[in-house]
This record gives sequence, structure tokens and C-alpha cells, in this order.
Amino acid sequence: MADNNQQKPVTEAELGRLLQVRRDKLKELQEAGKDPFQIVKYDQKQHTQEIRDNVEKYETVLAVDEEGKTITPAREDIPEEKIVSIAGRLMSKRVMGKASFCNLQDRDGRIQIYVSRNDLGDEAYAEFKRMDIGDIVGIKGFVFKTKTGELSVHAFELILLSKSLKPLPEKFHGLTDTEIRYRQRYVDLIMNEDVKETFKKRSAIIREIRNFLAGRDFMEVETPMLVENAGGAAARPFLTHYNALDEERKLRISLELYLKRLIVGGMERVFEIGRVFRNEGTDTRHNPEFTLMELYQAYTDYEGMMELTESMFRYLAEKVCGTTLIPYGDKMIDLGKPFERLTMNDAIKKYTGIDFDTIATDEEAKAIAKEKGVEYEERHTKGDIINLFFEEFCEKELIQPTFIMDHPVAISPLTKRKPSDPSKVERFELFINTWEMCNAYSELNDPIDQRERFAAQDANAAAGDEEAEHTDEDFLNALEIGMPPTGGIGYGIDRLCMLLTNSAGIRDVLLFPTLKSAGK
Repeated sequence: MADNNQQKPVTEAELGRLLQVRRDKLKELQEAGKDPFQIVKYDQKQHTQEIRDNVEKYETVLAVDEEGKTITPAREDIPEEKIVSIAGRLMSKRVMGKASFCNLQDRDGRIQIYVSRNDLGDEAYAEFKRMDIGDIVGIKGFVFKTKTGELSVHAFELILLSKSLKPLPEKFHGLTDTEIRYRQRYVDLIMNEDVKETFKKRSAIIREIRNFLAGRDFMEVETPMLVENAGGAAARPFLTHYNALDEERKLRISLELYLKRLIVGGMERVFEIGRVFRNEGTDTRHNPEFTLMELYQAYTDYEGMMELTESMFRYLAEKVCGTTLIPYGDKMIDLGKPFERLTMNDAIKKYTGIDFDTIATDEEAKAIAKEKGVEYEERHTKGDIINLFFEEFCEKELIQPTFIMDHPVAISPLTKRKPSDPSKVERFELFINTWEMCNAYSELNDPIDQRERFAAQDANAAAGDEEAEHTDEDFLNALEIGMPPTGGIGYGIDRLCMLLTNSAGIRDVLLFPTLKSAGK
């Protein structure tokens, strides 16, 4: 459908004139006692997708006279159940004398509207002609198909519900500047249908996570965001000041330590989906505030968590995408096959030929790191260097779903040691498309061992590691009360959404990503 009101790129002076014209129109309406901003509600009964999904229910088939012209029925001749009442934004308008077409966009999509002076009356039709692209309107009418077969609504009533005082981006170039898209997500959602679909899918992912865990008898809980000790992960926290108590507080970097307190309290299966905050830079996979899902289940271990993780990812793909074969960029990710399992040392051996199981000391590990050009710090142990080797040589190889298991104890301060090899812990990370998708443990429940590991973290902090954890005395007190054997997982919801929506960067799955202040 052509659009006589299509906007073209304009100069700053022309934009100023257009803005003034819209304000003048609003003033005229207000002076005439028709201020749209005084309207408080509208009886919206249908959305565009409901109409499209139920054409037989709503469509009125128009009769044709002897000359082949369609006969428009009077409103009183249309059964009440056939009258639709929709509302949304005018996205295009084509005025043709006594009759016009426009496109209305609501939450679900767009539909064509036929507007006639004979049906609206002279005054209402004149008001319609003065409406602008971007105005929000309410429409009542009947559904029909044009001669070309396009589903449309024949308007009997058209009401201006809200005046748009700024023009939308012009139609054919759209809103493509990524900086503006992220800053003005509200405009991005209006102009780019695929963006809206991404966030609908994100909502579905979170909903289905809850459904899956409800089916596994998990309870959803909420824990504090403002904390004295930001533990549970290796990250630098954001700091704030609590005025009422005149105390420093931190924004949480993880959900772990409070959820484990609930396991101690006997809740057995708990999860939380919530924002966490890490004082770090941004890139395609990191945003300083992001959504994390963590769960803890008593009386299981990391093997049980692997089964739950694989089952959940497969379930989400089927429910949200309708298939376990997921396209991402030029790759196809297969979530239907059993996920590969490798220990961290086996992965390094597979991709570098180096077997860290045969390396006994920190000095030997540092010598190999130096030989291979892997940068390390003097304080690093063999376990730290194993992790550096994995990050350098292995992560980029892990495209299909792969569990990387049995991490060094040095990088896992909250994880239970492997009984067969105390230098390693019962931990896994799931990698897909080279990304770490989740982190899971057989949780450490020995308060004596936990205190020693916190002390090692305190030493790292004293040596300058800003991401090191600190001793949490209340958490240790909880462990001394007694925590059962427990498995736990943390999932980054944003990366999961990137994968299942084929989105290139984390900002594409965050409605309002973190950005530098405008003008800086």
C-alpha cells in the first residue's frame, strides 16, 4: 500500500517546523474540547493477531451488486459479535478524497484500515485527515477482505487517543543506527518488528524456565540485592552507601550464598531469576547488570545438575523455538543430541597436546605457560594456569553443547573436591557456540574447608585481586548448622536468549542495555 504521508529526511529547520505543526494541531484539538490526553481508557477487545487467527469468526463477506460493485452494509446490519474494537499506532496513511486507507500497528502486528467519509461523517473524517503518522487511535468496525485479498477493518468509528508530537523515523530507511536503537528502545520496538519478536521470545524463555522448574518441584524465591559481602562469584562489585544505617553496601554479583542458606533451612529445591551487577566493561557478551537464574537442589551432585541442564536446554528449544536444531549465525547448534562431556584437562590435551595431569608443580605449569605464550601473574598456581590454557586454546573450539568438568580447586572456592583427586572439584561449565552458558557444582558443604578457601581468597584480595571473594561469616555459620549434599547451577539468561533468538550481541536481548550517558 502506498503511503502519501511517508516522511523523507529533513533539515533541522524543517524538523522544527514539523514539530510545531503537530503542536498546533494539538492546540486546535484542545481549544475545540477534544484533547486526546484527557481520554483515560479505550475498550480494546481484540488484537490484530486474534483477528488473523479467527478470520471465519470475524470476517463479513461483502455482497456484490449487478454491476460488480461491493455493497457496504450499514452498521446496524452487522451482528454485534462481528464488530471488532482495536487500538494502536497509525503507521501509514493514504488519503483518497472520500475514502482512505491506513495501517494500524498494535502489540501483535499491523492491519489495514479502510476509512470512509460516508461512515465516519464529515467532521470525524476531516479530523482523521489531519492525524499524523505515529498518532494512537481506537477503531471500531467490521473485518473484510479487499479485492486483492488483504484482510482489513472497515471503520465505523475512529478516535484519536494520543497525539504523537514527534515524527517517527522515515519508513524506508527505518531506525538502523544501533546507538539510537538502544537509547530509544521504544522507537526501535515501533519501527523494527523483528526486535519486538526477540523480546517476546525472551519473555517466553523465562516463562518456560519457570514452568520446567515447577515440574521438577522447585520453589521460586527472592534474596537481597543490597549486601554487605558480595560473594558467590569472581567479580568486582558496585558500591553504594546506605544512608539510614550510614554503612557501605554492595550490589550483589551472584545469588548463590543466600540460596544456599535456604538449603540449610530445609527448603531443598529453590531457584531465583534476578538481576546481578558486576563492575566490569561491556562487550557483545557482557553487560554490567544482567539476569541470572540460579538453582540449588539438596541430595544431588553435579551429575544430577548435568542431567537437569541438558533436559532444560532441550525443553526450552522445543517450547520456544519448536525445534532442537537452532540456527546461530552460519552455524546449526544441535540441542537434541547428547551433550559431549570432557574434563578441563582432557579438553586442553585434546586441543594442545599438553596433559596437565602429568604436571606436578606450579613452577612446571608456569614454565609451560611461558613456552606457549600464555600470560600469567606471579601469584598464579597450577590451577590458575590450567584455566588460562583452557580459555586461550579450548573455548573457541566448543561450538556444539559440551560439558567441561572437573575444574582446578584454585578457581572454584565454593565447590566440593573430587574424592578421587582433591586438586580438582566436582564442577562443570556448559559451553555452546564458544560461550560459557552455565556454571554448576557439587556444592561445598564442609565449613572447615570453606573457611580455608575463603582465607585463600582473602589473601588474593590482599595481593590486589579485585575480583576475589571475601570471608562471609554468616554463610560459614549456616554451613556449621549443616547443609546437605547439594547440587547447584547458575545460568546467564541473556546469553541463553542470544542463542535462542540468533542475536549477535547481548544488547540485542536487553530492552535497556547499559550505555554511556548521552553526549559523553
